[in-house]
Amino acid sequence: MTDSYTLSDTTTFTITHARHIAAKVATDLKRMQRFYGKPSDSEIANYELEIIEFLAEGFLGTVAYGFHCNGKWIEPTLEYTAHDLAGLPAEDEDPGRIRPGADITGASFYSFLTYSDAWNYLSEDEKKKFRERLPFIRTGAEEPGVNGYFSNDRTYSAGGRALRRASVRSF
Repeated sequence: MTDSYTLSDTTTFTITHARHIAAKVATDLKRMQRFYGKPSDSEIANYELEIIEFLAEGFLGTVAYGFHCNGKWIEPTLEYTAHDLAGLPAEDEDPGRIRPGADITGASFYSFLTYSDAWNYLSEDEKKKFRERLPFIRTGAEEPGVNGYFSNDRTYSAGGRALRRASVRSF
């Protein structure tokens, strides 16, 4: 006689899951602020609200926050890439480990966002309505290059979705 078992698990991503993940990004940004003076508290709050909206709707591709100089990201810059876990488990790590002491002389704080494929399926009217919910409007820009490389170092997850964090490292 053979026994057979089936296990099924369904996870629905909610606004609570989006807030959980976004809070970890906000914590990273607060640590960046502590070490480098940027971004401001109001910018962090707005970035957190923006991520919540993008995650909740599934429209986030990548978002980067950090410093750029001569059109290139430098340390300390963090890039987050959204992933649907498709039922696979993922780490939900603690935020942190922002390297102190990087030379940001002559650099500006900057953020750059890309959209997920789901964004491309929206009508222009749907895109407009979504943008109206955001705390600020992003304008078109060239994506900065990287002075060094991105190194994956953290994963934040909840409700079947994750953000993988990568930090700029110098050669």
